Amino acid sequence: MMHCTMDELLALRANEGSVWAREHVDACAECRAELDALYQRVAQLKALPVLSPSRDRWPVVRELVVAARVRRQRRWVASGMAAAALIAGVMVMRPFGGASQPFVAQLEGVKQESASLEAELGRYDVDSRVVSGRAAALAAELEDRIASVDGELARLNTVSAETGPELVRLWQDRVDLMRRLVDVHVTRAAYVGL
Repeated sequence: MMHCTMDELLALRANEGSVWAREHVDACAECRAELDALYQRVAQLKALPVLSPSRDRWPVVRELVVAARVRRQRRWVASGMAAAALIAGVMVMRPFGGASQPFVAQLEGVKQESASLEAELGRYDVDSRVVSGRAAALAAELEDRIASVDGELARLNTVSAETGPELVRLWQDRVDLMRRLVDVHVTRAAYVGL
């Protein structure tokens, strides 16, 4: 004896089945049981609770973005304060460094350039613009490298004949990194030669 296929049973359930399938289900207990089981499965599926994602995820996302912004601002404030402390330390120790006079003029010029680049970055509102992931990664890497140079500058805080060339080189590295950071923020550069 030939039984109804699942397609024929589904068609019967939707009131679109053939006359043969309807007559067969009326006569065959096995096919009738399968059709009843099909009705029960559909009823059980309809009885499942409707799951939908919550619509109030924006506060969580906003909180994460604000926290990242605050961390970035704190990092900048810390590096700026370290640079300011370094400059103050150099200015205080400057009268005692008579042998370092050849480096003083060059060092002052590089420090002024660094301060002007930092002021330019301070005027630029980084958080109000959307940047690509690549540009954000470059900016973060440059900020980390600037912080590293600031740490080295804090370690060599006095100008002497021995440390003068190293201080000038570190300040020049800092200026170069700051220029690259300005390029990333202002021009949204994706490559700055790192």
